[in-house]
Amino acid sequence: MNRIFAIALTGAVLGSGPASAHVSDADFAELKAQFTAMAQRLSKLEAENNQLREQGAATVGQLEGAREELVGTREDLAIVKKQNTETSWAERLAVTGDFRYRYEEIDVQHNDSLDRNRIRARTAIVARLPDDVKVGFGLATGSGDPVSSNQTLGAGNSSKQINLNLAYANWQPIESAYIEAGKFKNPLFTPQKTAMLWDGDWRPEGLNAGWSSDHLFATGLVDWLESDSSKSNDEVAWGAQGGVKFDVDGANLVAAVGYYDIPVKGNEAYYNERFYGNSYLVENGTEVYQYNYQLVELAAQLSISVFDMPLAFYGDYVQNQDPDDYNTGWLAGVMLGKAKGKGSWQIAYQYEDLEADAAFGLLTDSDFAGGGTDGKGSQLSGAYGINQQWNLGFTWYIDNEAGEKAFKEEGGALGYDRISLDTIFTY
Repeated sequence: MNRIFAIALTGAVLGSGPASAHVSDADFAELKAQFTAMAQRLSKLEAENNQLREQGAATVGQLEGAREELVGTREDLAIVKKQNTETSWAERLAVTGDFRYRYEEIDVQHNDSLDRNRIRARTAIVARLPDDVKVGFGLATGSGDPVSSNQTLGAGNSSKQINLNLAYANWQPIESAYIEAGKFKNPLFTPQKTAMLWDGDWRPEGLNAGWSSDHLFATGLVDWLESDSSKSNDEVAWGAQGGVKFDVDGANLVAAVGYYDIPVKGNEAYYNERFYGNSYLVENGTEVYQYNYQLVELAAQLSISVFDMPLAFYGDYVQNQDPDDYNTGWLAGVMLGKAKGKGSWQIAYQYEDLEADAAFGLLTDSDFAGGGTDGKGSQLSGAYGINQQWNLGFTWYIDNEAGEKAFKEEGGALGYDRISLDTIFTY
């Protein structure tokens, strides 16, 4: 429109030259040049205007495309959010466990030898909650025995028992400390996971708390042996352990000292009407514990590397402060290698001497010298890794003596030998 107007105006002015006699030729030429420049300027402005319109249209198209892309992104995010909501429960849960098949042969002096096949299956679910809280729940085979999850095969292939093995809540208020309540794994340090005082299958019931730093650690434990006050043997035990850990020139040292108070004197047996090697007497026609178990423990392990293989030396010592005799126990051992992964292996030897009232027999190793206290002898064990989660292993209790105090009047301790062959799967 502007261009047509400019051309028409220019033509009109130019065409009126003869009628304007009073205008000189020079003035007319100057006026003609001005109108020509004005027409060129208007043409240029019109071209720029058209270009801006085209750019504006493109920008609008880009904005529309961006809007459509944003809408699509929002829809994708909604789908992802929905999927995360639907699967978040699975991400908060962890499942762990193990299965062990065992063949064992037991030979006790004056008794027929015993051989049997046994299984142990354990599984646990741990849920991670906000504010650094974990809740665990676990089941295991076996009977109600507090220190064994083994289940002997047989009985006409009858169904086997499954029992509550774990049920706890764990809160970590700060990175280096925790508080735990329920039925949980043993939180106390044991050298090379030995079981002189506490069997590996023992699951305390009560409360425990722990703290650790780079070189120090401390653990407190409260365990209800019987929490029902209507029972005649209701009792709570407690303990505290502190230790140090250091790495020096490729060697790792862990050492701990602990005190445990198990006040059972005058109480009846807590499981299966047995005292598991501990001394007892009869009061008012009832068998009761003769002593309390006020245990002082010293434990340590030193790990080094020899020819690129791990080598560990370890020991454990305990003394009960209540009785005057049969009140000490000790263990010393060495382990070479570590069965963890395909082709790896380990071999270990240890000697143990645990007197009748040196420890609370109900909770000690259920295999050594027949279980409980009042036993001594050697243990040889080994394992070979088939892969990361499958090991073959054996444990041989060699020339153990059971019942040094119990059979003192009958000629002394009984000879006890036991060998176990295991295949173990973990997940």
